[in-house]
Amino acid sequence: MDAITNHSRTLPGDLADSSLIATRDLRFKVAGAAGEVNILRGVDLSVRAGEAVGLVGPSGSGKTSLLMLLAGLERPSGGSLQVAGRDLARMDEDSLARFRRETVGIVFQAFHLVPTMTALENVAVPLEFAGRRDAFERAEAALEAVGLGHRLGHYPGQLSGGEQQRVALARATVAEPPLLLADEPTGNLDRGTGGQVMDLLFGLRERLGTTLVLITHDPGLAERCGRILRMEDGRIVEDGRG
Repeated sequence: MDAITNHSRTLPGDLADSSLIATRDLRFKVAGAAGEVNILRGVDLSVRAGEAVGLVGPSGSGKTSLLMLLAGLERPSGGSLQVAGRDLARMDEDSLARFRRETVGIVFQAFHLVPTMTALENVAVPLEFAGRRDAFERAEAALEAVGLGHRLGHYPGQLSGGEQQRVALARATVAEPPLLLADEPTGNLDRGTGGQVMDLLFGLRERLGTTLVLITHDPGLAERCGRILRMEDGRIVEDGRG
């Protein structure tokens, strides 16, 4: 693939043939009742643009913290962290907010939809923040792409769990971000519904050429990624192919 998407978009610094994610000795610690707790203990990682990575490992190994750092939602305690050519450790809060809006889509286990907004409004929000005049048109197309074109005016409380997660997936991909982060996106869904959501996620990733980092405890889902990273005790201990 010559570009990050099939819509002729290019990444900052022409990163289509280089690393979208690059970390070295990345560390993250938080204050605990008994003192500082080291969550990440020196993570070295390089992920190429367009790559799909499954992130596995026991609970508490640092997987979610790593995703939060990649999303610019937490700040590293040490080491270097570059995503899409940007040094996240040196960016202020306004710059990080723009980075997230332009570069990252996030899907969590919890759907995080605004209950007082319709499905269409929830998906349009990131585009409205970006000042896109076609926000609702693009949001409608994104919902149609996940099979919810008939649910545009429904509120989250009127949707099933699988439908809510599909709305969250449409919201995460509506701006066609170079990087998609997913943290156990099917954790609150039954196996059949979860399988449908993951088929949609991988289908959208393939269509858009998006780089995917997926946290999962499901070996089958990890194997659908081209690369599997195993974390233990705040470090990457294994890097292999699915």
